[in-house]
Amino acid sequence: MRKINFTQKYCIILTVMAGKNLFGKNRILHFVVTLILMATGIYYLGLNYVPHKLYETQKMLPNQVESYYVNEWCTPDFGRKEAILWDLTRVDCLAKDYAIEFDFAKKWAESIGQSLYYSKMTGKSPAVVLILTSPLDYRYVNRVERLDKGIKIFLVKTY
Repeated sequence: MRKINFTQKYCIILTVMAGKNLFGKNRILHFVVTLILMATGIYYLGLNYVPHKLYETQKMLPNQVESYYVNEWCTPDFGRKEAILWDLTRVDCLAKDYAIEFDFAKKWAESIGQSLYYSKMTGKSPAVVLILTSPLDYRYVNRVERLDKGIKIFLVKTY
């Protein structure tokens, strides 16, 4: 038996309804179906929307290694670079209020895991700096947002 996806099912339902001429006789049904489709589309777009202006964003040179961005972002007056903890793990930037982990956006999961660990070890709030290499990388920012673990997000744009 062939599997049918949601779009194909919806097209089949519309074809059957149109064949029975339900849309011609009942404009309310047509309006309700259209409204439902519009609402689900708006909901889906809402899940993928990232409000770029809520995050502190810095523009930096593209095609650099992670350590370049750490050195540029974590200045001595802001925090300590590569702070070594008692278990010999290294916090990319240990600031007054935050234990900050830097990583490229596609490695978002690794960065939040490390940041949460460093936060627990230092007693500071967790923060990540996601390095965006293309506009498509905002989808990874959205994934961090969905966790809602109190992680502060900073962005570095390199495109």
